[in-house]
Amino acid sequence: MGTRLYLAVDGGGTRCRARLCDAAGNRLAESEDGPANIRLGLDQAFASVDRAALACLQQVDLTPRDLPRITACLALAGATEPAELAAAERRPQRFGRTILTADAHAACVGAHNGADGAVAIAGTGSIGWAIIRGQCYRIGGWGCEISDEGSGAWLGRETLRRVLLAHDGRLPWTLLLRRIFALHGADPHAIVRWAAVAQPRDYASLAPLVIGHASQHDDCALTLVRLAAGFLENIALRLIALGAPRIALAGGLAPHLQGFLSESTRRQIVAPTGDALDGAWLVAREAGRSAAA
Repeated sequence: MGTRLYLAVDGGGTRCRARLCDAAGNRLAESEDGPANIRLGLDQAFASVDRAALACLQQVDLTPRDLPRITACLALAGATEPAELAAAERRPQRFGRTILTADAHAACVGAHNGADGAVAIAGTGSIGWAIIRGQCYRIGGWGCEISDEGSGAWLGRETLRRVLLAHDGRLPWTLLLRRIFALHGADPHAIVRWAAVAQPRDYASLAPLVIGHASQHDDCALTLVRLAAGFLENIALRLIALGAPRIALAGGLAPHLQGFLSESTRRQIVAPTGDALDGAWLVAREAGRSAAA
C-alpha cells in the first residue's frame, strides 16, 4: 500500500475536476466539485479541491491517511496572478508533494502532451497560453471585471447589458433578450441587484441560452457569438505571432465558436491530445520523477 499516487486537479471558475492515477498513469478515480478560482476565494477554492480529492480516495477505499502518498498538481484558475499564487503556496497541504500552477498552463501541457504549443481557451473565462522552448506566454485572462473577452462570463454579461438597452428602447428586443429578461421577472432593478453579487460562473450560466438562440438565428445572439469568436481569434493570432508551432482550442465555449473563426485561423488549429487534467497529470508525474532522482 506504499505505492505513490498522483492527483491531477483542474480547478476553474465553474467546477473543479480531480483524477487519481497510479505511477503508471492508470486512472483509479475521478470526481467533480464546485468552483476553484483562487482569485475569487482561496478558502472556497481549496474546499472544492479537498472535497474532490477525498471523493477520489473514497472510490478506491483509501482514507485521508493516504494523502501523504500523493503527488498532486493543482491547476487552478487565478494562479496566473502572483499574489494569489503566493497565498495559495503558503497554504498548508496534506499531500506528500503539491505543485500549484494555472489551469491554462495545464491545459496547454495536456493539449500538446508536454510538447511546445499553445491553447486559446474560452470557458467561464478566456485566456491564451503558449509554451515555446521552455518559456510560457500568457495572453489575456485578466479577470471577468476587465478582461476575459469572448468567454462564457463575458457572453452572459454582454447579454444582460443588451437586455437593459432593449428595456430602455435603445435596442430592438429579440427572443433571447425577452427570455433572459423574463428570468429576472421582467424587472430591470432585479438585474441590477443580481449583477451586484454575481460571480463569473453566474454570468457564464447564461451562455448556453445565447448559443442556443444563435443556432435559431436570433440577431442579438448571433452578434454576440460572432463577437466572442472574434476575441478568441485575436488571442489565437497573437499566440501564432509569438511563434507557437501549433494551437488548440479549449474550454466549454470554444467548440461553439470555432465555426465562426476565419478559415485561415481554423487551418492553424489542431485537435488537442488531452485536456487540463491530462496536463496536470503530466506535471505531477514529472515532479514525482524529479523528486525520485
